[in-house]
Amino acid sequence: MNNILLITPPFTQLNTPYPATAYLKGFLNTKNIPSFQMDLGIEVILELFSKEGLTGIFGYAEANQREFSDNSQRIFSLQHEYIKTINSVIAFLQGQNPTLARQICLDGFLPEASRFSQLEDMDWAFGTMGMQDKAKHLATLYLEDLSDFIVECVDENFGFSRYAERLGRSANSFDELYDYLQTEPTYIDQITLKIITERIRQVNPKLVCFSVPFPGNLYSGFRCAKHIKENFPEIKVAMGGGFPNTELRELKDIRVFEFFDFITLDDGELPVELLYNTICNSGQPEFKRTFLLEDNQVVYKSNTLRHDYKQSDVGTPDYTDLLLDKYISVIEIANPMHSLWSDGRWNKLTMAHGCYWGKCTFCDISLDYIKIYEPIAAKTLVDRMEELIIQTKHNGFHFVDEAAPPALMREVALEILRRNLTVTWWTNIRFEKSFTADLCVLLKASGCIAVSGGLEVASDRLLALIKKGVTVEQVAKVTRNFTEAGIMVHAYLMYGYPTQTVQETVDSLEMVRQLFEVGVLQSGFWHQFAMTAHSPVGMFPEEFGVIPDINDITFANNDIQFQDKTGIDHDKFSFGLKKSLFNYMHGICFDYPLQDWFDFKIPRTTIKPDFIADCLEKETNFNIKPNSKIVWIGGKPIVDIFTKSKKGNSWEMMKMTFHDKREVFEITVEKDKGDWLQSMIGKISVTNDKKMTFSEVKSDYETSGLEDFEMFWYSKPLTSLRYVAWATV
Repeated sequence: MNNILLITPPFTQLNTPYPATAYLKGFLNTKNIPSFQMDLGIEVILELFSKEGLTGIFGYAEANQREFSDNSQRIFSLQHEYIKTINSVIAFLQGQNPTLARQICLDGFLPEASRFSQLEDMDWAFGTMGMQDKAKHLATLYLEDLSDFIVECVDENFGFSRYAERLGRSANSFDELYDYLQTEPTYIDQITLKIITERIRQVNPKLVCFSVPFPGNLYSGFRCAKHIKENFPEIKVAMGGGFPNTELRELKDIRVFEFFDFITLDDGELPVELLYNTICNSGQPEFKRTFLLEDNQVVYKSNTLRHDYKQSDVGTPDYTDLLLDKYISVIEIANPMHSLWSDGRWNKLTMAHGCYWGKCTFCDISLDYIKIYEPIAAKTLVDRMEELIIQTKHNGFHFVDEAAPPALMREVALEILRRNLTVTWWTNIRFEKSFTADLCVLLKASGCIAVSGGLEVASDRLLALIKKGVTVEQVAKVTRNFTEAGIMVHAYLMYGYPTQTVQETVDSLEMVRQLFEVGVLQSGFWHQFAMTAHSPVGMFPEEFGVIPDINDITFANNDIQFQDKTGIDHDKFSFGLKKSLFNYMHGICFDYPLQDWFDFKIPRTTIKPDFIADCLEKETNFNIKPNSKIVWIGGKPIVDIFTKSKKGNSWEMMKMTFHDKREVFEITVEKDKGDWLQSMIGKISVTNDKKMTFSEVKSDYETSGLEDFEMFWYSKPLTSLRYVAWATV
């Protein structure tokens, strides 16, 4: 019997499970506590998007819809085509039927409704990406058409990655959500509750833990908890996850506990273990960061003396029980970074708990999940990667860090290369100067394919106010280093930050235009600034020139409505910023005046047209730190000895030929120096446990009786190998 059932309620991602329950199950394994986990969202989606599911949907719509829009009428009229093709399309998106791609790409196979009006950009997006990606995009549009039909005709709250999100967004009062929960379950709810009932009867748990990461999971979590209370009153129900961690820290409404017995905050390992001990082992009631109801009052208890577990002790995430071969890869939009989110199965891991920077003023740096920084040893991380590869049969990894630490990324890359692993990975970073060209080459060699980072507002004044710790020039150089190494770069962009002027918004857009024009950014996304309760801006609004709306908090509290003292309407910039970015990502319209993106008057930019290009002017770095590690990531050379003669003198030379994966590099050096270099290649190989420093390499050279180390090391032949066969990290 599994005493604990871990559930992610609908909906998060279609292509990969949200990792919270896998993290918890991995920890519970270390305590020999039996548990079962399920991603309720993917199970509902698979039942809904099937022949039987669509037959039910169209039948329900016909029985209950008085009048269809033109788009829904078209979909309804084509229902037999949708029912005929749905199982094959889902199988294709699950990777089980790749040959269907050719048929999907042919006109007339998939029924088409309004979403297919987006197809003007197919040649740009998929001309070089291949038929499989094109077919995934078409199949995604097909599913989105069906989603539009469901929203209009069956359940207005439906969404592939969220459900009834509006009910969870900063609901300072529980009233609206509570009232909605008193209504009859929707059609989607009925499918959800049927699945959860079957699973509870199968697992027979004593404790059900819902992990609610986002507002779009909240309603369904409450609906499921209500169902359990009504039908399985002997089961205790708890909620944790990202939403309560950020939004429910000021919870006061006792009605919440009609649905849940416990709500835990922050790291879930110890709180869940204590709940298990209290419920399943009849132990002395002991709690860690837990809300519960006592004497008809909401109380917050943290009465244990035990400390949270170190990250090295929480175990490897365990994806057992999840339907890993049933997830659906989709390509929604032609944004290369967004496709990573929705396409393919990724094992989720964390390099470090919290954020090593922890200063950004828009971020929730007061909360433990960011405030408490604790990195994991590189060897432990790569051990976990190997365990997950065996467990899941997938070697793709998404490190879900707030910002992965550069030093730890370096050690992880070295460990991956030392073990000769073939993995693919990507993560979120800060654009800081530690990401040198050499480090980026090393990361690429280890399997890193992409990074995302916050440029935020491309203005040095505002970056300083945000306490981002970077400048626009620094961001340009770091993105150049990643791009030249072959790693895709996505930038998070922000507008509407407190005190931001119209001129700064225009200048920020010009900076972004130039970054795309010179080719150091491949992807980006504009976000409008949102003030959160646990960020420095939210906690000290007067310091940032904003006036917050004050509400009585009895339920959720995160996003805060506010007025900027500048009085600027930042909303009006949204369309122009996003439209311009869409074109820049296509590699076009760089010569358009910025004014053309807006239907209102904007000032001219004050940024020089070659500002970013000037930032990227570089010189060879001859200042390697003595303790920098020198790592050989290339292969062994083919050696040819020959004699060189000049004016009656002759001496032996060595031609060394290096074969890169795509190119051939040849260098010619004196034989004695070539002999030393061959020997050194073996010593500094990335597969060696011990790494040599620059000073140790220099000492070895001089001990061998050779002279002028710097002249040799920085000579044209050796410099030509840099970034290809060796790196200084």
